[in-house]
Amino acid sequence: MTRKQRALEIIDRLKKEYPAADCTLDYDQAWKLLVSVRLAAQCTDARVNVVVEKLYEKFPDVNALAEAPVEEIEKIVHPCGLGNSKSRDISACMKVLRDEYDGKVPEDFDKLLALPGVGRKSANLIMGDVFGKPAIVTDTHCIRLVNRMGLVDGIKEPGKVEKALWKIIPPAEGNDFCHRLVNHGRDVCTARTKPYCDRCCLQDICKKVGVE
Repeated sequence: MTRKQRALEIIDRLKKEYPAADCTLDYDQAWKLLVSVRLAAQCTDARVNVVVEKLYEKFPDVNALAEAPVEEIEKIVHPCGLGNSKSRDISACMKVLRDEYDGKVPEDFDKLLALPGVGRKSANLIMGDVFGKPAIVTDTHCIRLVNRMGLVDGIKEPGKVEKALWKIIPPAEGNDFCHRLVNHGRDVCTARTKPYCDRCCLQDICKKVGVE
């Protein structure tokens, strides 16, 4: 079985296992997903979803958040960790959206990457979830699982993992595939405990690379 064949089989099985896979960050507007994905660095999505409710109560739109003192943003988002850098990035990002894009999130990958605090993972998430474009989100679950499954070989750098996956994952499948990896990584192929290989839908085709 080639890597591409394995990838297609894994995609098919995960579709059946997690048919309703979606982003676990709550948002109803694109700019809110930008805020949440920045806060989610080294923080759980569940905690971010709670914190942003308070943030949006005080600063309900792009303009309000752009005009908010960084210190006021930090007071609210500090439970997510790294409050100082995250609040500065959020403030700067909202100012760019207000001043250069009329409060809208640009539908262009390179323009997204140029926004303060936005890296490839965040830009791909926006492209896939908001705009329905081909995307591969190389978060910690994705990197851990594709190495274990044998879709990549010992690659841990997110950009290199993304590049390798583009060669074997059909563009239309990439975004949903990555969401399903998050579900599978939380439920079965876990990081903090030994993976539950005995109840894994991929056990007969998984390379189990890196599993102790």
